[in-house]
Amino acid sequence: MSESRSSPVALPSSSDPGSDVRVLIVDDQAMIRAGFAALLNAQQGIDVVGTADDGEGIVDVVKRTKPDVVLMDIRMPKVNGLDATRHVLAESDEAPRILMLTTFDADEYVFSALRAGASGFLLKDAAPEELVYAVRVVAAGDALLSPQVTRTLISDYASRPATPRTDSTVEKLLTERELDVARLVARGHSNTEIAAMLFLAEQTVKTHVSRILSKLDLRDRVQIVVTAYETGLVRPGEAQS
Repeated sequence: MSESRSSPVALPSSSDPGSDVRVLIVDDQAMIRAGFAALLNAQQGIDVVGTADDGEGIVDVVKRTKPDVVLMDIRMPKVNGLDATRHVLAESDEAPRILMLTTFDADEYVFSALRAGASGFLLKDAAPEELVYAVRVVAAGDALLSPQVTRTLISDYASRPATPRTDSTVEKLLTERELDVARLVARGHSNTEIAAMLFLAEQTVKTHVSRILSKLDLRDRVQIVVTAYETGLVRPGEAQS
């Protein structure tokens, strides 16, 4: 069986759509699409509502299938995942969460994808349980930013001139404790790790993260990382306080 390269494929629902996480898979490799769809449709509470082989026309596909999560390949022949992500988030009334599908070879695209609004990354050769976990995490509104991706971001910034702290907006908006939390999030630490490092309850850390997102009008903790490095709040090689 083969899929037409010019049109997306809608898949039948495998369970109650009222409570399922609706997933759209966008990848130019047919085996990736079929394998991911089969795996996810076999999970309770996850429903693959469609697949597409390119980012071209993806906004219309999203509007028709109404996914909660889009698994988006970065490299596609016509419209790549970066541009497709920008279009989806800018033009969709209820924008889904975008989980980028990548390989080690695509590391140079990581920062651009995060700036475009992606909520996380997943390696194409990830274990099946990692794929399922990633979909559930992103669907729940959290970001999936592994230490590996964080290191890529830091390496990217390390190769650039140091960012001067010319914009004090972040420092003015956040309390000292929120700044501490933001810096640690930017360095890739989990809430559990931050709680231990700052001698706080984990729930308190979660509250601080929520306030940071609200005050800075950010989408998720991925955007905290991007903002921290862009504004110079955190700089590569800087000692942790």
